[in-house]
Amino acid sequence: MSTVLVVTGGDPIPPAALDGLAHADFIVAADSGLDHAERLGLTPDVVVGDFDSVSDDALGRFSGPVERHPVDKDATDLELALRIVVERAPERIVVLGGHGGRLDHFIANALVLTTTPPDIEVEWRAGLATIYVVHSTVALSGTPGASVSLVPVGGDTEGVTTSGLRWPLTGESLTSGSTLGVSNEFAATRATVEIQTGTLLVIVPGQS
Repeated sequence: MSTVLVVTGGDPIPPAALDGLAHADFIVAADSGLDHAERLGLTPDVVVGDFDSVSDDALGRFSGPVERHPVDKDATDLELALRIVVERAPERIVVLGGHGGRLDHFIANALVLTTTPPDIEVEWRAGLATIYVVHSTVALSGTPGASVSLVPVGGDTEGVTTSGLRWPLTGESLTSGSTLGVSNEFAATRATVEIQTGTLLVIVPGQS
C-alpha cells in the first residue's frame, strides 16, 4: 500500500505517533511541520506553507523543494499540503501533528481531511489521539474499555454497523449533529466500523 506522510504544525508530536509507520513513500512538511519532522528524524520530500511559524534554522537546513505561499492566502498550510499529496493518488495518507493551539485550527484540520477522495484511507495522529476518516470501512485496534467515538460529518451517515464495540450498531443512521456515537468503548482489542453512505470521523482519543 502506498503511504504518504504529512507532518504539520501545532504542539510537539510525540515519538509514539510513528508507531507502526515502517515506511512512507513520500513526506510533505507543512510550515512548522518541518521542525517536527526534524525532531522525529524524518526528511520531507517537499515543504509547503507561508512559513510564518517554521524556524529559520530548519528552513535553512532543508535542501529539497519549497512551495512558498503568501501569508494572506485562502487555504491553511495543511490544506496546501493535502493538495500536493492528493495529486500523487496514494492509497493512504497519515497526518502527524495539527493538535493543540487554536481550537479553530483543530476543527478546520479535521474538516479538511474529510474532503480527500473517498478511495484514499486517511488517518490523523493528533497527539495521543488517532482520527480516521471513514467513507466505507475501517479496522481499529485498542484496549478493551478504551473510548472510541463516531461523529458524522457533512450530513447524515447511513448504514453504520460496528463490531468489537461495547454498544454495537447495526445498520444505524447517525444524523448530522447527533451524539449517539460518542463515547463508545472497545469490547475487544479489534473492532470494525462500516458505513453505507456519508462520512464519519472515528476518534480514538488515546490515554495519557
